[in-house]
Amino acid sequence: MQLNNNVTEFILLGLTQDPLRKKIVFVTFLLFYLGTLLGNFLIITTIKTSQNLRSPMYFFLFHLSLSDTCFSTSIAPRMIVDALFKNATISFSECIVQVFSFHFFGCLEIFILMLMALDRYVAICKPLHYMTIMSQRVCGVLVAVAWVGSCVHSLAQIFLALSLPFCGPNVIDHYLCDLQPLLQLACTDTYVINLLLVSNSGAICTVSFVMLMFSYIIILHSLRNHTAEGRRKALSTCISHIIVVILFFGPCIFIYTRPATTFSMDKMIAVFYTLGTPLLNPLIYTLRNAEVKNAMRKLWSKNWISDDTR
Repeated sequence: MQLNNNVTEFILLGLTQDPLRKKIVFVTFLLFYLGTLLGNFLIITTIKTSQNLRSPMYFFLFHLSLSDTCFSTSIAPRMIVDALFKNATISFSECIVQVFSFHFFGCLEIFILMLMALDRYVAICKPLHYMTIMSQRVCGVLVAVAWVGSCVHSLAQIFLALSLPFCGPNVIDHYLCDLQPLLQLACTDTYVINLLLVSNSGAICTVSFVMLMFSYIIILHSLRNHTAEGRRKALSTCISHIIVVILFFGPCIFIYTRPATTFSMDKMIAVFYTLGTPLLNPLIYTLRNAEVKNAMRKLWSKNWISDDTR
């Protein structure tokens, strides 16, 4: 492994170098990040405090909101602060930490989405065996496996990043540290490493997306045998999941399944899945889920009543 690098820090160009646009970036993404924290915190608090949200679906939704919060936090705070400076720098060690956390929580989100699809498949296609198959113990083990799998994936990214020699250029035309922009700065042939990147991140994104869409096709096909009310409720839940899957996986597949080339649109596409998706997920799951909305109303009404009685 090549560790003798002459580069100790990188310069992040961010989304723009224009002073006025940097101010717009600061305000816009500060609001995005605060909205992400608020939305996901509401879901986490609601699921934790509501006795009506104890099914496996909400157990997985809790972990999805947690991973969304951490995923966004691994990117947004530095991006927002960097927008205040003319030249934003990040040390080599901080860059490696960001690569690890970004891929860890991004991969965790992928695995949680797959577990949510599995949960919906069992609930709709095997309803009589649902509580046996998706027991609390099984769900706990599945989530633990998702965390371990995400860690393994992230360590692989770190191994690839540390194997890159940097001996001169240190300007990253991006707002975050990731392997794709780092490959552009390495002073070596990156063909093999790019193949490893595609076979790791690219394969996880593509295979997971195909599996998820195939599972939802099976689920939607099986709804023919359900009552009208059952179809309506299941369809509403599945459509929410499918929207989240497409919004997250579309940009990921575009970024991680191609050769080590950069396009002008890459940064905006990265914004969509690093900051946009964590913000939209709480809206999608709450607006299309009556149980979550009712639980939130009860939570807030209980808080209002307790405040009034003080």
